[in-house]
Amino acid sequence: MARSTLRQLECFVAVAERGSIAAAAEALHVSESAIAGALNGLERALGTQLTIRRKAHGVTLTPSGSYVLAQARGLLHGAGDLELHAANAGAELRGSLMLGCYLTLAPTVLAGLIAAFAERHPAVQLDFFDGPQREVQERLLAGRLDLAVAYDLSLPPGLGSRRLYDAVPSVVLAAGHPLASRGAIDLAELVGEPMVLLDVDPSRENTLAMFSAAGLQPRIRFRTTDYEVTRSLVGRGMGYSILVQRPAGDQSYEGRSLAVRPIRPAVRPVPVAIVWPEAVRPSQAAAAMLDVASGLYAPGAGPGPVRVPAPRRP
Repeated sequence: MARSTLRQLECFVAVAERGSIAAAAEALHVSESAIAGALNGLERALGTQLTIRRKAHGVTLTPSGSYVLAQARGLLHGAGDLELHAANAGAELRGSLMLGCYLTLAPTVLAGLIAAFAERHPAVQLDFFDGPQREVQERLLAGRLDLAVAYDLSLPPGLGSRRLYDAVPSVVLAAGHPLASRGAIDLAELVGEPMVLLDVDPSRENTLAMFSAAGLQPRIRFRTTDYEVTRSLVGRGMGYSILVQRPAGDQSYEGRSLAVRPIRPAVRPVPVAIVWPEAVRPSQAAAAMLDVASGLYAPGAGPGPVRVPAPRRP
């Protein structure tokens, strides 16, 4: 049976990520001939061409190379995890963890999740990235994130997910708006009002889909990509908005009071999930984060954490 070495896989991943043999050699502190030899050996071992090498244009991956890249990252990740924990037989969890989070979820989810994990596994070096949902997904698929918290909406192939809770969209108005006195608000009552649209994916698509399903067209006055800017404009009476996340206090960043009202009839909740790349076997640290995240939220409990898991002692 053909065998490949971890060193060959490491060289291949370095070339794929940096786009050239020269850049990979510099990153791994070896000669270019050593990198080229590792690639040749890996291709012979696997019986397929993984790269297309052009002197002036660097290295591109063949379809086989793209498939092997995802598998190689998982194997290297697992090997590193094994080496890290073998000496102490897993008595204390160590290593690193890179967590991603969709930017509008981050203020209400990220800090609590990091705090709960750090209490249970203080020796793990944890860092995070918060950004647009599409970039979070791309970083997961590229192996640059171990896990991420995101809306479980239209996830691309290659990503697995575990539901944490359901978030319910609400109407957000200035406290003095005439509709703020209602217990619940029908979307048809809003179509004549100016809307402040949170114009980021998938929030934009979800909001517009709600109106479309009701046969309605909102009158968009402002578009913004920032959650707090959206709430500040609403607080100033410049329009209403439809938002999923709800901070602890119903005030804008400027301290202006907001009214948050349910939508009538009830709209479909938006599932929030922890997501991972299926091609990469989760490290022990990633598996531990999955456990912590699942423990923080009970199914159907809503967007707030319902309990903090007690620290586990070795």
